[in-house]
Amino acid sequence: MVRQSAAPVGVQTSISDLGTPLAAATFVVLDLETTGTSASAARVTEVGAVRVRGGEVLGEFSTLVDPGVPVPAAITLLTGITQSMVATAPPMEEVLPRVLAFLDAEPDTVLVAHNAAFDTGFLKAACERHGSAWPGYPVVDTLRLARAILPRSEVRNHRLATLAAFFGVPVTPNHRALDDARATVGVLHGLIGRLGPMGVTSVEELRAVSKPASRAQKARRHLAEGLPEGPGVYVFTDARGAGLYVGKSNNLRRRVRSYFTAAESRRHIREMAGLVEGVTPIECATELEASVRELRIIAERKPPYNRRSRNPERASWVKLTTDAYPRLSVVRAVKDDGAPYIGPYASARDAEQAKEALLHTFPLRQCTHTFSESRRIDPCVLAQLGRCGAPCDGTEARGAYTVHADAAREAMTGDPAAVVAAHTSRIAELAGALRYEEAAALRDRLAAFLRGARRAQRLSALASVAQVVASRRSAAGWETCVVRHGRLAASAVLRPGTDPTAFLDSLLATAEYVPPGYGPSPRALPAETELVLDWLTDPATRLVDIDGVWTCPLRSAEAHTEMTHWAHGRASAQ
Repeated sequence: MVRQSAAPVGVQTSISDLGTPLAAATFVVLDLETTGTSASAARVTEVGAVRVRGGEVLGEFSTLVDPGVPVPAAITLLTGITQSMVATAPPMEEVLPRVLAFLDAEPDTVLVAHNAAFDTGFLKAACERHGSAWPGYPVVDTLRLARAILPRSEVRNHRLATLAAFFGVPVTPNHRALDDARATVGVLHGLIGRLGPMGVTSVEELRAVSKPASRAQKARRHLAEGLPEGPGVYVFTDARGAGLYVGKSNNLRRRVRSYFTAAESRRHIREMAGLVEGVTPIECATELEASVRELRIIAERKPPYNRRSRNPERASWVKLTTDAYPRLSVVRAVKDDGAPYIGPYASARDAEQAKEALLHTFPLRQCTHTFSESRRIDPCVLAQLGRCGAPCDGTEARGAYTVHADAAREAMTGDPAAVVAAHTSRIAELAGALRYEEAAALRDRLAAFLRGARRAQRLSALASVAQVVASRRSAAGWETCVVRHGRLAASAVLRPGTDPTAFLDSLLATAEYVPPGYGPSPRALPAETELVLDWLTDPATRLVDIDGVWTCPLRSAEAHTEMTHWAHGRASAQ
């Protein structure tokens, strides 16, 4: 590995690795005049747009629009647009297709406006009103950019007229759509000129700007020079060589460079930039390998500025114990004890919800007593309510209690239908009684259980397979991976002209040896096995060879994925 060390002077950088260069991007600068400020209540009276690329105007569009409603006197006073001017203009249903056609005239159009939320809001409302799909163009807001990089010490405010005068734009904004769009073109070019020295040279970086790059960021741009442009992992290090932050990318040089431009807006990462003294690149054969290596390194080194994947050991699992009278328990680790597990869960709270879902369905004991035939224990309240098989007082013989435990095991490792049925019927009852909060709580329990059961079942299925070899076509050739018991064991690219048989023989011979293990993810982090699963199940991936049987239960938790998605979406909206 090569460690890029900090140098006292900067190095001239290149924009060839930064996505879409600003000079090659096609911008359509848009301005609308309207009868008011509400996109739902007001209507458009005029549209103006200018298409530019590389500083050259490629085309213009301008038209008045009949709003179908009276033009308020205040709007006429502001814009000069009168009722008689729009009376003979085409209505929006005729103008909208022409506007969208102008926007679509060039591929990969970037929409620009001053206070873009206003203009795009009216266009989106018009699309919805007239049955057209909003294309979802990438948007650049010159107002937001100006607020980010021009302090009040330079401009008294960030209005379009003020900025046009500041940058010496020859067109004066006058609240007419085309003139304001032309003025915005000049402001856009002025802002891009200010951002160039800050390292912003691509559309992607321009859209990400929230504040100027700090002095510390600017001083470390040279660290990206000389890095490879392929996939891999990068490790930012301090003066002692200790890791500060680990990331991955399919283009190491482009990604590392972005940390030292105005496009990087995360506070803790900008803070880290002041401590970085070097970057260690780790080249990988494929993007999957880069993703896996990133997870492994973060889990091993726990760099202080990484906020995700640092502590996989803190994950929680729901376990059904294997003693004479099994019970459910939330644990931190999977053991070689033959017990069924579901998870992992990011938090103990989620695991507890899954546990409660199982207890709602099956009358399993919740106490921690050790039972014996010679020792009887008074039944608890749950037993008296009929919510526990009550092995404590001999209400149920061991064989009868085992039926409940076997049913819970089946729900965890196979068909969760019993849990789904118990919850959906109760949710329907509660909803019918207008007890929506209780219904939502049950919904969340069910979703938590299904998520954990689905994860465990998918992980276990792949972990049981001794070896899977698969390939996916890429620009460089066929990305080929060897997976053994759910762990990525080798990765390489079969390039055109290479003998595939010799390639596969060499890849398999040098792949990591991975022995079988126990539990849903015995030889890799669960997150790694899930990355591998996502890659293997992608329609673009082709299976080359498999040693073992890779299958999930026919009626598994996977069949209820829509329930977890629905519950997650409802919870996020609240």
